[in-house]
Amino acid sequence: MGVVKELRPVMPILVGVSVLLSLSMGIRQSFGLVMPPLTRDIAVGVSDFAFAMSLQNLAWGFFQPFAGALATRLGFRPVMMAGSVLYGLGLLLFATAQGVLGVLLGAGLLIGVALACTAAAIALSVGSQATSGASRSLVLGAITASGSLGALLSAPLGQLLITEAGWRAGVIGFLVLALGMLPAAWIAGRIDRLPHPAARPSALGADSAGEALRRALARPPFIVMTAAYFVCGMQLLFIATHLPSYLAICGMDPALGAQALAVIGLFNVVGGLFFGWAGGRWSKLGLLGGIYIGRSIVLAWYFALPPTPATTLIFAALMGFLWLGVGPLVAGSVADMFGLRWQAMIQGVAFMSHQIGSFVGALGGGVIFDRLGSYDLAWRLAVAIGLLAGLVQVTFALLRPVRPAPA
Repeated sequence: MGVVKELRPVMPILVGVSVLLSLSMGIRQSFGLVMPPLTRDIAVGVSDFAFAMSLQNLAWGFFQPFAGALATRLGFRPVMMAGSVLYGLGLLLFATAQGVLGVLLGAGLLIGVALACTAAAIALSVGSQATSGASRSLVLGAITASGSLGALLSAPLGQLLITEAGWRAGVIGFLVLALGMLPAAWIAGRIDRLPHPAARPSALGADSAGEALRRALARPPFIVMTAAYFVCGMQLLFIATHLPSYLAICGMDPALGAQALAVIGLFNVVGGLFFGWAGGRWSKLGLLGGIYIGRSIVLAWYFALPPTPATTLIFAALMGFLWLGVGPLVAGSVADMFGLRWQAMIQGVAFMSHQIGSFVGALGGGVIFDRLGSYDLAWRLAVAIGLLAGLVQVTFALLRPVRPAPA
């Protein structure tokens, strides 16, 4: 009851940012459904589409620190509203694409920049600003969980429209859903009425973005977490981009890909809530390492066996539980290490590493498939690197525990 009473004044902000994150992530996670019909309809190959998804993640990652710094200087509402508009423009260009260029600019560049302004790093920074240390980890877990709900709506809707009217109709359906991001961003922007982050003292003792960044990059726990975050992005984008294609190659029903993405979205909710709760009780960095190890074991089990509908949905459930749980743990770790003032920017720097990994996972999977005609090498690399990253992260968390920064 105490937590509910504490959160009541900021509940509209938390609901608004949760809806924003849910739509921006849910739509983007459903793009893999478009790849098989798109590559048959226009002159775009699997590796071309994979490159567009890789470009999206690079644009998202490289613009994320700038979006975080702008949110600190200008406020969150202008950043989130601009990102929502760019998201809609990107989907419109994607839906009308006649070749590789339209897919690269729409689904790649514009959506990538829009995600930097509307997705996890900004949403979790808003949640951190709105809550205190006592309830912050749980709230961040709830916001992260909401980021999965959009896939429960967008994936089935997209698959239905694609099956009945073609891939362009599916993307138009995504565009209609994306219109809801504008009011959500406006309501979440009420966070700017609270004391502005720039007015708060910094646990880093830095008054400029450059100085804050230099001091953050001098902290070994942050460096290890950021490096392991690369592997997180590599694994997830390989799955999100190539799972529908892998199932089609294996002769599975095309609807199974949409079902698997929806199951991932459903279990993301469970995982986000669990790891948000767990991060308030145990080492956040240790839990991150455990997630990376767990994912690698699940990947090895699934891809070592011929896929069936049952094993695919079990795989989706397990992977979904381990999918977005990293969100509250990374955001909470950054707040613990460095405080709130520069959180959005520093978290954006860590997320840049994640997105470089996403680039490698999405593009690398496509290139390996085009060269070898199989995903075998891709999943084996994802398993090996994931196990290594998880073991290093757990070991470092035990050797160098992080104490929360003073409020």
